[in-house]
Amino acid sequence: MTEVGHPPGRASERTVFGHPIGLVNLFGVELWERFSFYGMVTILGYYLYYSLSEGGLALEKTTATGIVGAYGGVVYMSTVLGGWLADRVLGMERTVFYGGVVVMAGHIALAVLPGLAGVGAGLTLVALGSGALKANASSLLGTLYEKTDPRRDGGFTLFYLGVNLGAFIGPLITGVLQTDLGFHYGFGAAAIGMALGLIQYVVFRRNLGTHGRIVPNPLPRNQIPQVIGFVAAVVVVVVIAGVSGLVRLSAIAWWITGVIAVASIVYFYLMLNSPKVTPLERVRVRAFIPLFIANAVFWSLFQQIFTVLAVYSDERMNWSVFGWTAPSNWIGSEEPVWVIALSPLFALMWTRLGNRAPTTPHKFAYGVIGMGVAFMLFVLLSGFEGKTVPALLVFVILGAFAVAELMLSPIGLAVTTQLAPEAFRAQMMALYFFSVGIGTSMSGVLSDYYSPHHEVAYFGIIGLVTIAVGLVVHVLAPRISRLMEGVH
Repeated sequence: MTEVGHPPGRASERTVFGHPIGLVNLFGVELWERFSFYGMVTILGYYLYYSLSEGGLALEKTTATGIVGAYGGVVYMSTVLGGWLADRVLGMERTVFYGGVVVMAGHIALAVLPGLAGVGAGLTLVALGSGALKANASSLLGTLYEKTDPRRDGGFTLFYLGVNLGAFIGPLITGVLQTDLGFHYGFGAAAIGMALGLIQYVVFRRNLGTHGRIVPNPLPRNQIPQVIGFVAAVVVVVVIAGVSGLVRLSAIAWWITGVIAVASIVYFYLMLNSPKVTPLERVRVRAFIPLFIANAVFWSLFQQIFTVLAVYSDERMNWSVFGWTAPSNWIGSEEPVWVIALSPLFALMWTRLGNRAPTTPHKFAYGVIGMGVAFMLFVLLSGFEGKTVPALLVFVILGAFAVAELMLSPIGLAVTTQLAPEAFRAQMMALYFFSVGIGTSMSGVLSDYYSPHHEVAYFGIIGLVTIAVGLVVHVLAPRISRLMEGVH
């Protein structure tokens, strides 16, 4: 249903269910991008550690899960490149489109190129493209709302529903294709999904308005050679590190975690000292720091769905359904089912509560505490021996993952657009994704310590530490809210 509404700060606009019509397009493109991303990443670990006879590359299991975590970290690290391109060269709207094209090319490379060469080329392209698309799709959505618009949290929660529809459907399709036809057919399906998203984005592009076409801080022509030289230097360093053996595959998750952490510190420093950032904006950036840390901790647990819990699904879970054994990667579709069911309820709740809702720092605290509690629930399943853990019980636990995620993740996207300095809108979103990147690569680091024989210690200790972090954020919440200067 489309109607004309009059939200705060807008004279008139076309809306769908009370939200700007551009949300529909961004919802769709994010759905298909996540379809391709999660469809691929849920079979990636198996492709890396399965034996050659099973169609895999026969890497060590801990090396494979480390690569998956590191790859996820690189995806989020590359959001800074996507943010920079949007702010300095292309604008957000065009960066989303070209990012999708690069993602599609990466999945094609995984589908047609054999061995580690295909993995290297494919993952590099998907990481760069996803980084460009993710940061800017979220930032572009933020331009459809005024900063004080009470619909903002509800809009981002609906947007998050698109993310999870893609995350749900992708693994179901790629898992069956991988099981019945082989890994490369699964990767090919991911490429097709991204192509569908690009077609939809182009057809309905006009609904995004004009804000995303603006380049807020254009790159002067005389700085172009410096940028080209910097990019070339980075490529040379990466190639030398890989060829020389300085960065071993088994330690790549550690390296990526360290690189993103250092880059985040540098980015905060540059933003806080930029003359283009006003004193009020600077205070808001400082308020973002504890939320950044809490977000990284949250994702270091959540993203283990694709590292530790992928192995757990393959080795510990009973996937028998009426005599048919479902693919192990379907664990990647279990948690999105809950998010799909709960997202509309959370969107309605935040919209109805309005300014009476918990503050953003309190929502972050509840999300982190909830994630720690959910992780500890796996301790209750440690009594099952062998491959006997019922998929239904894990499905219930992942429902707790979903509640924690909905308390934190869409809210994090929304508050980042509110706290962002005007000259760094897209790059601030990239900084938010840096925190997700640290958590994602840490999921690969932590996977090295998992063993089916020490599940009580693994899930219990990590869960307790995470709960402690959430309690600290809860105590600091009033102070963080004061620093946010008017942002709820």
